[in-house]
Formats: sequence, C-alpha cells, structure tokens
Amino acid sequence: MKVLLIGSGGREHALALLMASSSMEPRIAVLSDKRNPGLVEATEETRGRFYPGKPTSPSDAVRAAEDLSPDLVVIGPEEPLFAGVADALREKGFTVYGPGQAQARIEKDKAYARGLMWRYRIPGRLRYQVFTDPEEASEYARAAGDVVVKPARQAGGRGVRVFAEPMEHLGVAVRGAAGSYAEKLAREVREKYSDIEYSVIVEERVEGVEYTVMAVTDGSTLVPLPVVQDHPHLFSWDLGPETGGMGAVSGPGVVPPYLELSEYRETVEILEKTVEALRRETGEPYRGTLSGQMMLTSLWGPTVIEYYARFGDPETGNLLPMIRSDFLELLDRAASGRLAGYRLEVDNDVYVVNIALAPAGYPNNRSIARGHPVAVDEDAVERQGCRLLYAGVDQGPSGLVSTGSRLVEIVCWSNQGYEDAATKAQRAAEAVRLLDGHPLVWRRDIGSRSHIESRVELAERVRKAYLRRRARGEARVYDWIPGRGLIVHDYS
Repeated sequence: MKVLLIGSGGREHALALLMASSSMEPRIAVLSDKRNPGLVEATEETRGRFYPGKPTSPSDAVRAAEDLSPDLVVIGPEEPLFAGVADALREKGFTVYGPGQAQARIEKDKAYARGLMWRYRIPGRLRYQVFTDPEEASEYARAAGDVVVKPARQAGGRGVRVFAEPMEHLGVAVRGAAGSYAEKLAREVREKYSDIEYSVIVEERVEGVEYTVMAVTDGSTLVPLPVVQDHPHLFSWDLGPETGGMGAVSGPGVVPPYLELSEYRETVEILEKTVEALRRETGEPYRGTLSGQMMLTSLWGPTVIEYYARFGDPETGNLLPMIRSDFLELLDRAASGRLAGYRLEVDNDVYVVNIALAPAGYPNNRSIARGHPVAVDEDAVERQGCRLLYAGVDQGPSGLVSTGSRLVEIVCWSNQGYEDAATKAQRAAEAVRLLDGHPLVWRRDIGSRSHIESRVELAERVRKAYLRRRARGEARVYDWIPGRGLIVHDYS
C-alpha cells in the first residue's frame, strides 16, 4: 500500500512508525520542507520516496500525489489543513485522512469553535467574548475578573495568558495586566493573520486537570484513543511560558489514574456531538482526527479548552507502545468511510512517559534556538528501552541542525509504573546534545511520583465540586459586559 505522509515534525515521525508496522506492507512517502532524519529513514526502510516541498502548499501536495499515485494521503500538521491541502487532494480524486478546510476551522478559529458549542449545546463549553478592536478587548478583560486571554486563531499553543486574582489587594494590578495584554495581543494577531474574523478571545478561567482525547472518525463512527496528558509549560511544575508541549504521560490502558472511565465516556460524547455539529454546519462528513484538549474542572467536569483537527504533538508519540491494532488500517478505513466495526486494541499494562528537548530560547526567542549543530546517540536511547522521535531538526550539509522548535521527543515505557518510565527518559535525554555548547531545556518532573500524585489529588478535589454542582442543578452563570449589561449563560 502506497502512503503519502505530509508534515515534517515529531508527530509525523511517530505516525510513520505507527503505519510502518502495518500488515498492509506500506511504502511510505513523505512531503516535507525539512529533511527530518526519522522521516527520511522511514521512506528508505519502506521503499518509499522523499518529496521536498511545502506541507502547506496545495500545489506541492497535488504534484507529489500525482507522481506517487498513493492509496492514502495522511496529513499530519494543522496548517496544511487550514490551507486547504486536503480539499485540493480530494478534488483530484485521492483518498485523504484529514478534514477539509471548512471543518478544520474547529481548530483554526477559536471563536468559531466556542460558538459552535453554544449553538449546538455541546457539553463542556465555557463562556467567552471575542474582539477585533484592541480597546474593546482591553476594556472587557479589565472588567471580567479571572480570565484567559488567547489569540482567536490557532498559533501553535503560543500567546495564551492566564490572569487570576489570588488576593483582593492584587486585583487592580491583575486586571490592568489582563487589559494591557488583551490590547497588545489584538494588535499582534491582526498584523500577523488575515484569515479570521476576530483577533482575541477572552474566556472564563477554570482550574483542574488537563488531558487530551484524540479520536479517529469517518464522520459517522468515532474511535477514541487512550487519554494522554500533555505538559505545555516550558519548565518543571508547570512554570514558564506555554509551548507546543514539553512532554506527555499516558496509560495504563485508556484511562490514567486521575480520570474515571465515566469522565472519559463524557469526553467521547462531546467529540461525537462535535463531529455531528460539523457535519450539519458543512454538509460533509468529518474524516480525520478530532482531538479534545480537555480539563476536568470544578464547574462542569470534562470541559473543552480547545479542539485539534489533527493528532496532538507530542501526544502522538505516546501511542507507539500502546496501540496493538493495525494503525494504518484504522486511518485507511476512516478516510474511506469504512470505520464501522473497527475494534481498537490497546496494551492495558504499559505506562508511557514522553519528554521533549528544546534549545534554550524556545519558544519565545526562536532565533537563538535555531542553527545549532545536533548530536544524537540513538543507540544510547534504545539501550534505555526508549524510542527517539526527531522533531525540530534538519539534515544540512554538515549534519543535523536545530530549526528553533522542540528538537526531539524521547518516548519511554514500562510495566512497572510511571516513575520507572520517567527514570529511563531522563537517562536517555543525556544522549542528545548541541555540539556548540548551547544549552538544552527539558522537564525533569514529567512522570515523577510527586507529579502524578498531585494530579490525582487535584482531580479528586474538582470531582467532588462538579458532582456537587450537578446534584444541585447549578447550570447558570451571570456575566456583566461593559456597554451590554447583564448576560445570562445557561449551561443546561
């Protein structure tokens, strides 16, 4: 089976490995703007081809597909979906795994996603306001109390700021900072992006345990994958700026110890209702991945923080030791509308810890994180029982060079527990270095006993709170908006 994989990062390396083990004898070709050594190796080992090109270019994708005549095209990142690559390929008659441009709007446009949830009364929604005018955004953020200020467009996890008032005497300062940041962000988004209506979204702030559920769907049937918990903050103990993800934990089985099976099922129902809402909105079946970046909150239980129209990164790497089913068959059946009856098999005994390493400077100053020579001892990683995924690297004339993003991911697993897998990951991290001495950054707490226990304790607290609210029938929240007055939000 000939497969064209579009993308260049760690997620795509993981997808290539998951598909390469298929009984369908895949020949994997890759369209990428970087010579990611993991993807190059995948094409060589499966007798595929490597096509240099822009993953976001519909014409480059069509050109590669017409040359290869693949049985299936798999699109990894979000930006090609936003650019209409899936639509262009389908118009030429190719079978594509990945939603069209109109459906990928669920990730691209956060205002659209929130509006969709309220229009179709999808559970797990939050109250929000959207703005184009910087001054209006500032005025609302100053008055709204505890808020999260985000770019209204997907920006790779960057630009999100949380503003909380921990003490009354700090309220004025926090509200002032929220207003100033909302105004600044509105101007920046408007200057950088012209493909969305709004520039800033201000949401109510919630607290709880974050987790991701990725699901494969053909528009009718939805196959949910095991829960993975991403760690977006740069530094240990959830400190520092938000990134695209500095690591993830998963297992054992589909639900980790801080989540109950009923909460997982509620999350799956949210995704199912979202797929149906998108079908009604666009008139087309959603064929690809729909992921919920979730939080278990004291207000509503499973709550949608945002949607992805693709597999998460680094979450996809965690699937490598967990999925026992034929993953390529899963994607092929979804892309061709034949997902009914598919049974996903998962290793229920494995604990997985995935850590990402990045050059210092990431994510806020990528210019100083770019251009460093990279050395990786793959054998040393494998001796720890781990798998290396290449991400933000490019094969240059003199060897591997950093591109300014997360450099590699190291996926480790164990039947003994998270702590054992985490110990392996920390040892394996020593096998990666930058030859010019530039420092690397990675988190040391992911998968540690104290970190997992803190998640479990927090989940227990918020679970008691949201179950109490449900028992009391508390489903309304009141909001005041400058110039508009009192707004009633009905969550029932």
